[in-house]
Amino acid sequence: MMYKVLGVLILGYLMGCSSNESDVKKPLDFTGNQVSYTLVSGSEYNISGTAVFKERNDHTTQINISLSGMNGGKGMQLPVHLHLGDISQEKANVAALLNPVDGGTGKSETILKQLADESTVLYKDVIALNACIKVHLATNGDGANVILSAGNIGSAANARLGNDTPIAVCKSE
Repeated sequence: MMYKVLGVLILGYLMGCSSNESDVKKPLDFTGNQVSYTLVSGSEYNISGTAVFKERNDHTTQINISLSGMNGGKGMQLPVHLHLGDISQEKANVAALLNPVDGGTGKSETILKQLADESTVLYKDVIALNACIKVHLATNGDGANVILSAGNIGSAANARLGNDTPIAVCKSE
């Protein structure tokens, strides 16, 4: 009787190890390359956070933004722009529109495959850009000029950010 039970267990194990396509694990979405950038408060609102850039297997970039200090923002969608130039550059051009930050969670996730000019952009290109991220209070009106949080990325990240770093109003078109 014990041999029958053992035989059933072994047979069950072997059948569970079959190479059925549905059992094959899919490759991870990411290469393992990633870089994190600090986002500092950009106005009287004390909102800061991080932007993590992860290389996907297709060499595009997933950008995860996580903000802290979001009080009562439930239901708000805060626009996020990737701008050319560092955070102090006046009227910086928009390189890409990222998915808005959810005011309730303080989070945003964007898979960046192309820039605003519709040119293809790879992870290696994005992390080499002289650019910055700015999270705005609103898409238009006076709130569009309020920068809640910002940070330099790519080659601009070498610039030190501090409380005295000016954060310029940017082009929002």
